[in-house]
Amino acid sequence: MALRIALSGFVVLIVAMGIGRFAFTPQVPLMIAAGQLTLTSAGLVAAMNYLGYLVGAWDAMRAHRFVETRLWLGIVGAVALTLLSAAADNAVVHGLLRFVIGCMSGWSMVLIAAWTNERLGQLGKPGLSAAVFAGPGAGIALSGLLAVYIQAKSLSAGAAWQIYGVLALVLIALIARYLPRAGQLHRPGSAPEPLRLTADLKRLVWSYSLAGFGYILPATFLSQMAAVRFPGSLFAQFVWPIFGAASVVGIALSIALRHTSSANRRLAIVLWLQGIGVLAAWLLPGIGGLLTGGMLVGGGFLCAVQLSLLYGRELAPDHARYMAGLLTTGYAIGQLVGPVTSALSTWLTHRLEPALGLAGIALFVGGALVWNRQAERQQQLQ
Repeated sequence: MALRIALSGFVVLIVAMGIGRFAFTPQVPLMIAAGQLTLTSAGLVAAMNYLGYLVGAWDAMRAHRFVETRLWLGIVGAVALTLLSAAADNAVVHGLLRFVIGCMSGWSMVLIAAWTNERLGQLGKPGLSAAVFAGPGAGIALSGLLAVYIQAKSLSAGAAWQIYGVLALVLIALIARYLPRAGQLHRPGSAPEPLRLTADLKRLVWSYSLAGFGYILPATFLSQMAAVRFPGSLFAQFVWPIFGAASVVGIALSIALRHTSSANRRLAIVLWLQGIGVLAAWLLPGIGGLLTGGMLVGGGFLCAVQLSLLYGRELAPDHARYMAGLLTTGYAIGQLVGPVTSALSTWLTHRLEPALGLAGIALFVGGALVWNRQAERQQQLQ
């Protein structure tokens, strides 16, 4: 039972996040080459995706009715709109589709995380919760490897969207019967006392918001950066799958090291390593910079998600769905600011690198915010 729940959550996150949201990244070079987007408009289209994610996460956090319906709409919508993206041929249509897919992803992420965390905790298997969060990374790796095939066959952006959509449909069909039905995500009358935002919770929300801003620029533009630096290179096509594979390895390391130090300090270290990765992608020349950036930013991507939700659950154990929604909302705001920053950077300087510098700084600050808990800070001041 526990393994089936974890596997179902894992597959949902492959589809809603790894494909529904992040297949856009390897598609950017194809859509730019086809004249559908420019580098600046790609940043704005990505921002629409993150705005939708913000709306979906905020709504999922506060929903009291039709909770399971939102989850199912999120999953089915992510599949259907990925397929529909094949018909889009300009930035406006892509932006509208990305906004709606973002909403669907926000619903799926918050609600599936809350469901799997609660059910696995009840079954005495909380450790499997971390494995669920390898789903987006596995989806990124799958979509990235498909992108290599797509480019090798010189397929169009529209054909690529169809391939991603069919893959998502097949995966959901395999686990649909195991997903929650009515009453399994929300039980009327069971609401806990209102959540009080302590100093530690506020710092965590700020940290996670900065994490969203810090990672999203390389996560959105790694493929394009590689294509520009190494045109026609096979390596450029593998940057995105490397990012996804590194995120799965990062989750495996997080599980293996779960008894090392505390959740907040492990989170801080992950964010600092991501910051180093962002700066490496910017400052180190040649393949080494992008490879280091892809592995460090990708390796910490899902760890930061899992550890932030774990730390939030430690600080507010009776508010799993609300905390997942609150943190995801902050993360989405950070992700929304990221592409807007990249668009300004490319518009003003014709370069993405100044925005990458800000992203690296944000990750270092985010780690510092969660390094100590309030009690530890007070002891240091005495």
